[in-house]
Amino acid sequence: MIFEKSPTVIGHRGYGSGDLLPPGAVMPVAENTLPSLLAAADALRDAPGGPWVEIDVTRTADDHLVLRHDPTTVEGDHLVDLPATDSGLPLLTEILDALPADVAVDVDVKTVLEDALDEPSRRTGALLVPVLRREAKRRRLLVTSFDPSLLMFLREELPGVPLGLLTWLRFPLWHAVPAAAGLGLDVVAVHTGSCGIEHPDTRLRPLEHCVDVAHKAGLETIAWCPSAEAAPTYAEAGFDAMVVNDVPGVLAAV
Repeated sequence: MIFEKSPTVIGHRGYGSGDLLPPGAVMPVAENTLPSLLAAADALRDAPGGPWVEIDVTRTADDHLVLRHDPTTVEGDHLVDLPATDSGLPLLTEILDALPADVAVDVDVKTVLEDALDEPSRRTGALLVPVLRREAKRRRLLVTSFDPSLLMFLREELPGVPLGLLTWLRFPLWHAVPAAAGLGLDVVAVHTGSCGIEHPDTRLRPLEHCVDVAHKAGLETIAWCPSAEAAPTYAEAGFDAMVVNDVPGVLAAV
């Protein structure tokens, strides 16, 4: 079992996407930074399932892993073309070393176009393996990605580390659940747009039924980016976890 209590609340990119002002902060903290992750961990320390945070990881030109959702910097430069020092972004290893070991981490891996051509040893998955192998010894981990080939690679290299298929906006649940199950993964993580609540879909079976099928197939389920207002609906449907931008609002709602 990955999530000990249901629903576990996971801080999206730390305390939420964008620049947010956590309680007690003087200045807003940016997503995917240590202050944002620590703020989320503090808010979630007594939450069901304990503190969980989600981070985005991608690679740079000099084979470092940095925290960033987009493949480009704010200025539009592609990170894979820049050395890590020029990116201005935190290194994954530095973040993990600074994060308390009781904070569980959902590592959302962003593969890059160049992974299709570069030597296998330079691809994002290969660079991640030694970091995650070490990290799995000291904290709870989950690795999610839109890239199923990366997940298959990590399954061979990191036995015992839970893996989850992340599906894109409004990706049908009737594809997502069997895909994750057929790949032999541990988790299916779907955007709220796939669930028929914000975007009604007459082709979708009842949400509770979809989650039940996932559970019977051996999958744990994550909804990503539910609002505080909608969070109780996902909890009632049986989702095991939610990756959220409004950490205090969702905590209060569920």
